[in-house]
Amino acid sequence: MRRRPESSSTAPDTSAKKSSGTSKTDEEAKLNHGIQIRTARRSGFTWLTLFAVIVYSSWAVYQYQYENLPVPLTAEQAGKRGFSEVAAMKHVKALTELGPHTIGSDAIELALQYVLAELENIKKTAHWEVDVEVDLFHVNVGATRLDSGMFVDRTIIYSDLDHIVLRMLPKYAPEARENAILVSSHIDTVFSTEGAGDCSSCVSVMLELARGISQWAHGFKNSVIFLFNTGEEEGLSGAHSFITQHPWSTTIRMAIDLEAMGIGGKSAIFQAGPHPLAVETFASVAKYPSGNIIFQDIFSSGVINSATDFQVYREVAGLSGLDFVYADHGAVYHTKNDKLKLLKSGSLQHLGENMLAFLLQIATSSHLSKANATVDDIQSSHDTAVYYDILGQYMVIYRQRFANMLHSSVILQSLLIWTTSLLMGGSTAAVSLAFSCLSNILMWIFSISFSVLAAFILPLISSSPLPYLSIPWLVLGLFAAPAFLGALIGQHLGYLVLKRYLSNVYAKRKQLSPAIQADLIKLETERWLFKAGSLQWLVLLVVGTYYKIGSSYLALVWLVPPAFAYGLLEATLTPGRLPKPLKLATLWMGLAIPILASAGQFIKLTTVIIGLSVRFIRHPGGTPEWLPSVGLSLFIAAVICLTLVYLLSYIHLSGAKTSIVLSTCILFALSLAVVFSGIIPPFTEETARAVNVVHVVDTTGGFGEKPNSYISLFSFTPGKFTKEVEEIKEGFVCGRHKAIDYVTFSVKYGCLTYDGTEEGWDESNIPTLDVVKDINGDKRITQVKIDTKRSIRWFLAINTEEIEDFTFNVGLEELVAADGKRSIDGWHTIQASGGKNAPTKFELTLFWLQNSTRRSDKMVQSEQRPLLRIRTDLPGVVTPKVETVLEKLPPWYSLFGKSTSPHTLSFLSSLPIDF
Repeated sequence: MRRRPESSSTAPDTSAKKSSGTSKTDEEAKLNHGIQIRTARRSGFTWLTLFAVIVYSSWAVYQYQYENLPVPLTAEQAGKRGFSEVAAMKHVKALTELGPHTIGSDAIELALQYVLAELENIKKTAHWEVDVEVDLFHVNVGATRLDSGMFVDRTIIYSDLDHIVLRMLPKYAPEARENAILVSSHIDTVFSTEGAGDCSSCVSVMLELARGISQWAHGFKNSVIFLFNTGEEEGLSGAHSFITQHPWSTTIRMAIDLEAMGIGGKSAIFQAGPHPLAVETFASVAKYPSGNIIFQDIFSSGVINSATDFQVYREVAGLSGLDFVYADHGAVYHTKNDKLKLLKSGSLQHLGENMLAFLLQIATSSHLSKANATVDDIQSSHDTAVYYDILGQYMVIYRQRFANMLHSSVILQSLLIWTTSLLMGGSTAAVSLAFSCLSNILMWIFSISFSVLAAFILPLISSSPLPYLSIPWLVLGLFAAPAFLGALIGQHLGYLVLKRYLSNVYAKRKQLSPAIQADLIKLETERWLFKAGSLQWLVLLVVGTYYKIGSSYLALVWLVPPAFAYGLLEATLTPGRLPKPLKLATLWMGLAIPILASAGQFIKLTTVIIGLSVRFIRHPGGTPEWLPSVGLSLFIAAVICLTLVYLLSYIHLSGAKTSIVLSTCILFALSLAVVFSGIIPPFTEETARAVNVVHVVDTTGGFGEKPNSYISLFSFTPGKFTKEVEEIKEGFVCGRHKAIDYVTFSVKYGCLTYDGTEEGWDESNIPTLDVVKDINGDKRITQVKIDTKRSIRWFLAINTEEIEDFTFNVGLEELVAADGKRSIDGWHTIQASGGKNAPTKFELTLFWLQNSTRRSDKMVQSEQRPLLRIRTDLPGVVTPKVETVLEKLPPWYSLFGKSTSPHTLSFLSSLPIDF
């Protein structure tokens, strides 16, 4: 709208005359004369097109940033000094053809022999001025406890492990031995997969890197060590045993870990530091930089219940460095579908070329020793790095100290602008701001409510509470559509409240006609909603800066460009100037940079969350089935409320509300119809449900009783087994009638059968817990002999409500001292694994709490928790009944393995408090 000065040429002579049917005075008529209102003309088609363009732009950013992989090079194209994916893929093929290679298996020995033979060939063909040392390192026994993460309540015992270590350095620069860069990954897999992604792809990249580095190392100032370890899948044992027992470990100044939480795609940095040298070097030389501190913040928060060898290098050795991860197809992690054919072309080339450029740069650096500053020193100085890539082509990186200065500057300027605006606008501006904030709150409430309601509906209409796993883009209709609809409705309610308040304010201004007042109110309300969108990002920036969260750069990206666009195209310091409709150019200018910088991250995070849903449950049956979908719906609703708040503020004055609401409802209804009809199955052969089939021999019922033998079928993926069990048959009964305690977790919902379970096992394999001494003095001490029989993989839980501390001996060697132990839910767990010659007999000395009581009443005893619980697994043993069940499993089922889950034959035993 415009206010033009009055002139004699435009003011008619009859303006002073009064009409008997009008309520305007001459003065009001003069003031209103010449005021023109320019209304917002935004059609439904225009807005649907605009929204489609934003969605397509976001998708295009994601595709370019995460799906755009380099062309694989042959050995001839790469040359002697380059990296060839074709050559590396031959290693992946050779390792996956061995099948699952767990520690203690014949397959792991063959995998070690293959890697060793390849390294010997590299040694033979290395540059004549490069010294190549290959060491087959054997570990007898060791123990560790980590200070954080998923193993915080655990003591990890390992024994009889073999690793292969390769060191390269220039022959005529012996001082290079004193400063080394470690590149590490693990050869072993879990029992349920051949491990093409986790982590044969990593090992293969390392082999090809070693070949290339062998032609460059004569010009290095530092040595490069490649560690091919075993035992990572059983509690990070390989990394710990190398760091604590290998003589070369004292020379390491930086650690690079290669990992996989899926298979293929771009291998991105998801942990870096604490010293920024490694990530700064990588950002400066990487050909296809990929990484974002968002994933580091999420991983370090503990939301993802996982761990990598990088934790050992950082906590135990105090090293800085980089942790890379493959995260595509997260649903196949540790299942049968982690196989070669799903490994995307270009995945190895991407990581290989990045790593080669990085190693060539860092190995010639004379600043490597600086990267070995302690973790506490770096973090206390706020000198860690904030990093994120733009479209996978360029990496932005700056120190946390600079981030604090930058964020604080933006915060102060924003507060100054808001303060000035409120002072100029008076109480009306303050109240309008409050109501516009109410609009944001209502937007969040309705968006979350609608999206979460959709998550609760899914288990009622689908055979699985996760019907979107096989087609992840279903979440657009199932969760994004109701979240958007709720956000629009919530903000519109706030819009109506704010408009009513402004109507009361304008009603007191008699100089404007009601028609003009109505238009002005709408336009001013629209502007307040737009400005309130930036306010919520300002709040996030303040919080993130206060807690020094690296991911708060997102708040900066979504705050500054829209605010700048508004200030440039819309704002004015003239109090008397009347508001105009917001320009579409303001929206385009304000959202271009945020979409470019973050759309790919949000979509990638969504796919990662969907992949994690397959193995979401820690205790099968102990978590509501709807919880993963609710978590996903909350994340999607939050993204929509944060990123579309500017767009939503434009809609209320347009004629597009009806068409937008109708289109959103149609999308949601169609998605529900697809789920209800079962046209798209929740699981496929390539996106399988994670299940476990375990033959359990249980002696926890009491001494002298006959062992209880049964088959247990359970899943870490939410959902029931009703239909599948009807097809499998074999006498399974499903429900919550019998909870099974597997020591490291409990199964509260699953299926059991006792039919034909007496074959395939022997009572001589049942572990024993024998009390050999029980001394009652000033402090009660009990000695227990543990015999795991044939098992080299076992788990022992100690009741810390009764036991204050313990020592653990292997033969005459005290492996674990009485130095205080952490516990969770009143238990401390010892997790042990090893090679074929790992020990099976141990001695445990328990130190009781002073206030512990020994009750003998049988009724009370039945309610007591045992003193000790033990589970032993016999890897590689499949009983006849388990084999029959496995043959009848649907093709969309896959066995699932992790460091704490049982293999196909397990024995359970316990020692009561009143032994």
